[in-house]
Amino acid sequence: MVVFSLVASHSSIDLETVARLSAGAAAVSADVIEKDNAVAGLVTLATCNRFELYVHARSHEDVEAARSSLIETVSKHSGLSEPQVSQALNTLHSDAVPRHLFAVSTGLESAVVGEREIAGQVRRALSTAQEQGVTSPPLVRLFQAAAKTAKDVGAQTALGRRGMSIVSVALDLASDLQDAASSSVGESANAASVSGPLAGKSAVLFGTGAYAGAAMAQLIQRGCTDISVYSSSGRAETFVASRGGTALDDQALPAAVAKASLLVGCSGSDHQLSSTDLGEMRSDSTQQLTAIDLALTHDFAPDIADLPGVDLLTLETVRQAAPAEQESTLAEASAMVAEATRTFEQSQNSRSLDHAIVALRRHTMAVLDDEIAKVRKQHGCTAAADEVEFAMRRMVKQLLHVPTVRAKEIAAAGDAESYLAALDVLYGLKISPETISTAITSRVEGETAV
Repeated sequence: MVVFSLVASHSSIDLETVARLSAGAAAVSADVIEKDNAVAGLVTLATCNRFELYVHARSHEDVEAARSSLIETVSKHSGLSEPQVSQALNTLHSDAVPRHLFAVSTGLESAVVGEREIAGQVRRALSTAQEQGVTSPPLVRLFQAAAKTAKDVGAQTALGRRGMSIVSVALDLASDLQDAASSSVGESANAASVSGPLAGKSAVLFGTGAYAGAAMAQLIQRGCTDISVYSSSGRAETFVASRGGTALDDQALPAAVAKASLLVGCSGSDHQLSSTDLGEMRSDSTQQLTAIDLALTHDFAPDIADLPGVDLLTLETVRQAAPAEQESTLAEASAMVAEATRTFEQSQNSRSLDHAIVALRRHTMAVLDDEIAKVRKQHGCTAAADEVEFAMRRMVKQLLHVPTVRAKEIAAAGDAESYLAALDVLYGLKISPETISTAITSRVEGETAV
């Protein structure tokens, strides 16, 4: 298995570049896999804070060709030049790949450390790749291990137990701004303290995706019952049917915005709300407005913050305001990620000599078959000969038991080459890299078929 990853996240580059890289992520997967190139499988993880490609190359020699193919395709769909894409995407190899993905899935690499949404996004990334038919068994095993690690860390540490998320931190900030605005005009906070920090507030939610669903749940939890949903793609009716709220169309949107205390942008569509449009919608409104833009490509133009009575919160604002987890909790979670990485690598290494074990068994059984054929030719097909065959086959299996166990141990320790050299010296079994590649490809195709 030759897996590497290309990673761009909030910790290394600006979110605008992350957004541009993420543009057309689904098309990137389709384009790369359709070509006859070095990429055998691909899983794309694109969130509001990161764009990451997990790649199964056909062999070690194909890694650079696979990387070049992906950079070319991402460049085509993002509008960034190939040098820009190459510089933005950090390449991870070997055990750095599972270590990073496991840390991401547990929330250790999130803008809000310990956020709960990311584990679901990692699972959905794998599901999407499987639906598109672009993944491979090694990548499936990698992402399944990441999901298990996230579950174990969530169950065994305090990381994420506070339920912090990008949405929750953003709404905490919005609540503070709304409380400050209410206090400045002498409004009572009694209703909010009884029913929730956003009780009595009117909100307009832009988008119908996963983040919009999380935002809707948080708004309701905080006491906001007047929630309208707008989708430029026309999916608002379906969204509110299962979650509540009021669906808006283009005609109803201005009136809803005019009376709203909160705008929450989660769509990332091409229909950006400009300061001119928002100013016209609020021309007769004295309502203090807090706009929360959680979309990478921005649902709201940045200059709406210049309008009177409008506050704008962005992903960068949320990242800076996110509370820090306790050091002991982070250390405990990091240790679990490190152990999960070691376990995964040992599991993958133990598979590396499967082809050698099969070759040894075939060689030994072929010698046995020759000997049995000689016995049958000399003595005919008799019951005694059958008993001899049974005894000899049992003996061969016993003789192969220790070499098989040792192969697994040596592979897990990362020293497969010494085992292959021993087979050559002892049995004359020459297992070349081409043989290994063919065996692995056959196994991958077999697992995919199953």
